Amino acid sequence: MDELRNQLKTMNRQFSFYMKHKTAMKNNLIGILDQTYPGVNTYFDSPARSDGSQKWVDFASTYWHVDCVRKMSINAFIDHYENWCKRKKYNFSKSKAEEIYGKAKELVPVLPKDDITKLIIKQAVDQLNSASITVESLRTLMNETASKLPEYPVVMAMKGVGTSLGPQLMAEIGDVSR
Repeated sequence: MDELRNQLKTMNRQFSFYMKHKTAMKNNLIGILDQTYPGVNTYFDSPARSDGSQKWVDFASTYWHVDCVRKMSINAFIDHYENWCKRKKYNFSKSKAEEIYGKAKELVPVLPKDDITKLIIKQAVDQLNSASITVESLRTLMNETASKLPEYPVVMAMKGVGTSLGPQLMAEIGDVSR
């Protein structure tokens, strides 16, 4: 049991480390996107998937510059966006596509739509996605490890404690029977 608790504590430290890096990478990506497609990170509010992917990040990876949207006709963008949603397994909404297109027409980018800008954004997206995958795999592994401890049902029964917070609490508190 002590070995499991030590592993859980180490995983929790790693989890905290990667969460900080994920936040920094997210802020970095938003900062870059504000120069190519201002506000793109606010278009979607769906939570991260179990693999760590987020709709706004996937959208920004494909439509990395406002000109990727506004150089198309509205019907071409709606079709392209619908196919993108199907390919990425996201829900499609025609009204959302129209809203995105309408907003794109009003935006003024600072950085040009060129290969260097695209590379910078793609690297930032890849780094954020990598950190997100690591965070979610650690979250899952921590829950699996914590579930082997005898106090798991008690901690998980507490109000407001779920599969993310529960293992973190158990990692920091340690053996409650001492």
